[in-house]
Amino acid sequence: MTQIDRRRLLALGAASIALPAAIQKAWAIDAKAPTGTLQDVKHVVILMQENRSFDHYFGTMDGVRGFGDRFPAPLPGGRTVWTQAYTKGEPDLIAPFPLNTATNPALMRVEGTPHSWPDAQYAWDNGRMANWPDHKRPHAMGYFEKRDIPFQWALADAFTICDAYHCSFTGGTNTNRLFMWSGTNDGAGTHGGPSISNSHDTLPDKAPLAKVPYTWTTYPERLEAAGVSWKIYEDMADNFGDNPLVGFKAFRDSLAGTGNPALAAKGLSTQHLDVLLADVEAGTLPSVSWVISPAKDSEHPGPSSPAQGADYIARVLDALTANPDVWASTVLLVNFDENDGFFDHVLPPAPPSILDGAALGASTVDTAGEYHAVRAESERSSERDDLMGRPYGLGPRVPMYVISPFSRGGFVNSEVFDHTSVIRFCEARFGVMEPNISAWRRAVCGDLTSCFDFKAPNAEPAALPSTPEAAAKAAALPGRTTPPTPVGVAAPVQAAGLRRSRALPYAFDVALTAGSAAKLEFVNRGSAGAVFHVHDLKLPESAPRRYTVEALKTLTGEWPAGEYDLFVSGPNGFHRRYRGDGPGVSMSFAAVGRKARLRLSNVSGRTQYATAASGAYEAKIPVIHAAEIPPGESREFVWDFMPTSGWYDLKVKVGEFEQRLAGRIDDGSPTTSDPAMGGAAVMAWS
Repeated sequence: MTQIDRRRLLALGAASIALPAAIQKAWAIDAKAPTGTLQDVKHVVILMQENRSFDHYFGTMDGVRGFGDRFPAPLPGGRTVWTQAYTKGEPDLIAPFPLNTATNPALMRVEGTPHSWPDAQYAWDNGRMANWPDHKRPHAMGYFEKRDIPFQWALADAFTICDAYHCSFTGGTNTNRLFMWSGTNDGAGTHGGPSISNSHDTLPDKAPLAKVPYTWTTYPERLEAAGVSWKIYEDMADNFGDNPLVGFKAFRDSLAGTGNPALAAKGLSTQHLDVLLADVEAGTLPSVSWVISPAKDSEHPGPSSPAQGADYIARVLDALTANPDVWASTVLLVNFDENDGFFDHVLPPAPPSILDGAALGASTVDTAGEYHAVRAESERSSERDDLMGRPYGLGPRVPMYVISPFSRGGFVNSEVFDHTSVIRFCEARFGVMEPNISAWRRAVCGDLTSCFDFKAPNAEPAALPSTPEAAAKAAALPGRTTPPTPVGVAAPVQAAGLRRSRALPYAFDVALTAGSAAKLEFVNRGSAGAVFHVHDLKLPESAPRRYTVEALKTLTGEWPAGEYDLFVSGPNGFHRRYRGDGPGVSMSFAAVGRKARLRLSNVSGRTQYATAASGAYEAKIPVIHAAEIPPGESREFVWDFMPTSGWYDLKVKVGEFEQRLAGRIDDGSPTTSDPAMGGAAVMAWS
């Protein structure tokens, strides 16, 4: 029988005394890893909480992509995404501001904000993201710090946090939960959808619009057909409408006694944490489990709070670790269905927007089912003519904690994921495929396997973190509170510091060729697809173009020749910027190991003088290259980025043309977060 490693705890000494007991116990149990593969995972437990964004919880945390993001999206007027315009009152500009529960405890129950399909789409605005408070309220810019949510921070510090995990849908609860339970919202509208609202979040006797049920197949049904055990742990009398299976014909028939009785017994019955504890203690925890919290524990603004959500997660952990043998082969995934309206600054990957009949960008992969092209009668209260043809997602980032003996150590994982990634992790482990997941999502979103170390999970993790206070127990807190909006604009600040980072499947470049037209060639040499956003800073009011490039494929975008200023962003801090009137030089960037090679080829009719120097990492990599390049010839510059754990930031100048290249080189081994990230937010671009 697996034992809790008490020597491990004792060796930590005073540093662990303040750590919440539930996290301390979960961290101290070693993994059972007889094969050193994913097959050592026997149980996947999924807890989806409610309505928090990533920046709202972790914008100030060290080592994640938070307020210290060095290349935030540009907005009109020289501001960045951190300074949001507000046209419905005062002040006219709002930046993220702290919800200080130490001075005002009522802010633990901060008021929620609008989070339906229309207002979410208007706030995102095809990627412009320039007027978030207009559609989400000014206090949507509020955020918590470590002192406010110590339990959530301790989870991230002890296990693995994902800082590129997005909700699936730019909208509300039920549709996002459909993606996690079934892989789709039925975008084609062939099986009762498409869903864009909460119309089907209860049984039809309480929701008239839901009388016509959804008829597509859910993932629990696929597990049932494959003989893989599963169960939902919830209180059906108080699950906050968070079980989307109530909208499906197969489950309604089961509840009525006219369908497969197993669906109601496992999916629509009351089996809450007492049953979860009993199953764990008996060694009968299913292969796949979903846990649904009551309203007061859901973390949703209003009925719940971060403190109450922390207490609930602790109780789930207490149940799962009651039998160390079970926990030793278990993965607990804690995510959030959507962001409420709370702000997050990272541009969500999405298919190209279509404006005036033209696509802003392109995709190498089929985007079928990813646009709102069909109306459903049950969604009429959420329909807007001007939102037809909009991409469904991805939506804003939400927190995701990967909690398991296989994910200890305080890692950050920056691969792009969404709710369908949870299904794909189950696919990878149990071999039960979900054909509802679109080709576009499979190309862009990972399967979560990069979050784990299956080969050597019991190698000593980094020192277990301490937290200044234990997580607050759920208590009767004051009613919802709307904080005052700060009068001035102050840059939010992210703590500096490194975090261990999982290796990612990314390897790409954007190569520029300038001639009769400026061409950007998006080259993907990695094993995962990616979405690249391109802002034309000469037209700052315009929506960005988006290019989806599958693994091992290439796309080209074209801009008119002449003066241009193109700002490119991609996964994990990938950035390119091209500014000038055309250098007459084509550029390409490639890496082998942690070394990188920049190749400059002179395609003009005159000799070009080029320089290339380090940017943010100049102190560690002070190499400066300079060369004359005659017509028709090329020069190569090489750097070693081992001192920065693979992170690079280069400033290249050819004549009056400037290029910035930044990102991380992944060679398959764990590395660190960006050593230059942290400090005050970048509030303006130039």
